[in-house]
Amino acid sequence: MTPILRFLALYPDQMNIYADRGNMLFLKKRCEWRGIGFEYATAGQGEGFDPAAHDLIYMGGGQDRDQRLVAADMLATKRDAIAAAVDDGAVVLAVCGGYQLLGHSYQLGDERIPGLGLADLETVREDGPRLIGNVAIEVDLGTGPHVLAGFENHGGRTSLGAGAEPLGRVLKGFGNNGRDKLEGVRRHNVFGTYLHGPLLPKNAWLADRLTQLALARATGEEPELEPLDDALEQAAYESAKRAAGVG
Repeated sequence: MTPILRFLALYPDQMNIYADRGNMLFLKKRCEWRGIGFEYATAGQGEGFDPAAHDLIYMGGGQDRDQRLVAADMLATKRDAIAAAVDDGAVVLAVCGGYQLLGHSYQLGDERIPGLGLADLETVREDGPRLIGNVAIEVDLGTGPHVLAGFENHGGRTSLGAGAEPLGRVLKGFGNNGRDKLEGVRRHNVFGTYLHGPLLPKNAWLADRLTQLALARATGEEPELEPLDDALEQAAYESAKRAAGVG
């Protein structure tokens, strides 16, 4: 039986400010090259979804205005389904604004935007410059340490609670808040990060790891993925690391 990656994009029109849709396109092509099926579905404003029908859920970043609208709609129409999918082993990749919405809230001046509460974190828009630049972090997603390289551009400062595990530790760049040398969050198969632009084409190894974890939900075991000719992907990865100042 041909394996199928069942992919769900949340709010692909509103939450795509830095071409983060490219993450979905990259996953799709790598599945096609390996003969893995790829089912693409979306859930936007006012739309619910079946938590059992999707193994990889994705949400990118958006402007503050869009994030306000998405946060309210997501709590009303999707929070329970996302939580049920996570509890059942689904993979979630949330980038930038999507990452912030995984937490308890995003504080914008006097306004508090409630989040999903799926990760123990809070985000505050503080006075001061945006945290912008190339960034590299060290992560371990169960296959040994890897460097994850990308670009960050965020005004919010995110702080993890005592019950939260960071996605990785900052080698170069700002990370969650420019202070604690932590970046992103990980909870089971939920991954939140500020790295975008998009992230996966610069880190093919991460795209493959997410694919393995998502396919394992359906089959009960992580599949071995067929090697690909990744000369271009490796060149992009090395370039991203050099840009961040990591050899």
